[in-house]
Amino acid sequence: MGQYLETDVLIIGAGGAGMYAAISAAEAGAQVLLLDKSVIGRSGATIMAQMTVAAAIGEEEPDDWRFHLKDTITAGRGLVDEPLAEILCRTAPERIWQMEAWGVGWARKGNHITQAHAPGHDRNRCVYVDFLNTGPASSRTLRNQVRRHDSVRRISDLTVTDLVLQDGRAVGAVALHLETGQTVTIAAKATVIATGGLTSMYSRNSASANMGGDGFAMGLRAGAELIDMEFVQFFPIGHLAPRLIGMDPIMWDPFRYKLGGRLLNSAGEEFTQNYGTAEDGKYVVTRDTATYAIYKEVEAGRGSPHGGAWLSFEHIPDADLRAAFGPVIDRLADAGIDLTKMAIEVYPIAHYHMGGLRVDDTLATNVPNLFAAGEAVGGANGANRLSGNAITEAFVFGELAGRSAAAMAQGNAAPDIRDAAKPYLRVIETAAGQTGDGPTPTAAIAALKDLLQQDVGPFRTDEGLTHALDAIAEMTAALPDMPTGARAPFNQQLADWLGLRNMLAVARTIATAARTRTESRGAHQREDYPGLDEAWGYNQVLRLSGDELQLSRGEVRRLAPEEQPS
Repeated sequence: MGQYLETDVLIIGAGGAGMYAAISAAEAGAQVLLLDKSVIGRSGATIMAQMTVAAAIGEEEPDDWRFHLKDTITAGRGLVDEPLAEILCRTAPERIWQMEAWGVGWARKGNHITQAHAPGHDRNRCVYVDFLNTGPASSRTLRNQVRRHDSVRRISDLTVTDLVLQDGRAVGAVALHLETGQTVTIAAKATVIATGGLTSMYSRNSASANMGGDGFAMGLRAGAELIDMEFVQFFPIGHLAPRLIGMDPIMWDPFRYKLGGRLLNSAGEEFTQNYGTAEDGKYVVTRDTATYAIYKEVEAGRGSPHGGAWLSFEHIPDADLRAAFGPVIDRLADAGIDLTKMAIEVYPIAHYHMGGLRVDDTLATNVPNLFAAGEAVGGANGANRLSGNAITEAFVFGELAGRSAAAMAQGNAAPDIRDAAKPYLRVIETAAGQTGDGPTPTAAIAALKDLLQQDVGPFRTDEGLTHALDAIAEMTAALPDMPTGARAPFNQQLADWLGLRNMLAVARTIATAARTRTESRGAHQREDYPGLDEAWGYNQVLRLSGDELQLSRGEVRRLAPEEQPS
């Protein structure tokens, strides 16, 4: 059976949300096992983020969490789970001050924390460390706090493949230790999924390599409900070329809006005015319009050499660029990019996923003993996420999930899951050493990413979504015959097989929900149904029954009228 471990709280995923959950659960008195398929505290989305964190701390100007909540609800286009969003906005200031006490080093002006304005906010609300270091500094701070707790055991390079159920309850998980090729069984009184989102499933994305929807697939197979899976947020001017290492591919947003970057086609012409928005030198076109304009220019054969659009700052004096983004300018120069003399190429990239596991106000799923945290949580953002809320979500939902899981663990007896784990371990055993003659899992992952980018990307049609679902079904049927090679340490083909298994399950949920929602709302845009339809003002909920994916309508949770932000 391989190694057998026991813990009070199992946390799957060790990015910002997972680490915060571990700290919170430990402080509540639980023994914690913190796992990651990569390196603890150095994977996931948080460490890659270089921008801002939204919280109504009121340091820059008067503010209140209710104003933050109002902006969050507005951004979500009628589908926000308002009680969840209230928890997010109301608790955010507490998390920001806790991180400050832990030494994160929020940027300051004189004796107060600096707060910047971000799109969709009604005032300066977003804190940061600096223009390059917010995510890395947050991750470092959380790593340091995790190390202070002897009750948190950390294990890297452990790929969790399935949650283990016993009498309908989540009682732990099984995993593959890639370094040794051995299986691991973990018994847990409570489990937190903190595996992040799914954006690495797209060929063009801003995600770390392990953001492949693992938590959604594991939850789905265990009976958990998913919500709002059709809403994948695409960032319109993600970096495409030249090659840029160690910097956030969405970094061009503040450059463009603050200084006026010009979007140009292959003929050197500005083009957004051809799609309904004349920028007139102000460069304030909305993200959805910019995405559509770039997408259509490339489709028409007027794209840049790498298949995007040009973004040019050549008309901006060097002094103005340096005054606004001095340290960034130096980093770009080190990479051979001189913005005063050259344009860069950009293209819409998958950036964030609004959907995820459906939870209650304690972040518990419908599966007993199973919780979710961070981007794995669905509902709080509705159809579109408000800028700056991503790291806020990691902090707030991480802390709450860890605390809730610890409370659940205190009321549970330690389970023995040796027998219950056997069917789940057989999945790994069967996949290991598979010598079929089908395409390799690695090649199939690349094909799936291209498929999603093309047919389930920024702009969707019934024809494209039907094609995607058919192709996903064919890949799923071919999965058992995909070769994984010999059972051995560091078998990447086996790791890819297990990853593809999850990706296919999650891709099916995205395409199914997207095909069913016959309107355009927030991040979900249907070219064949271009307008928002008020009749679609409800969430879509998915769950698995055998092999059948069941989709139902869920009423959007609203705050009581007297609790609504004004």
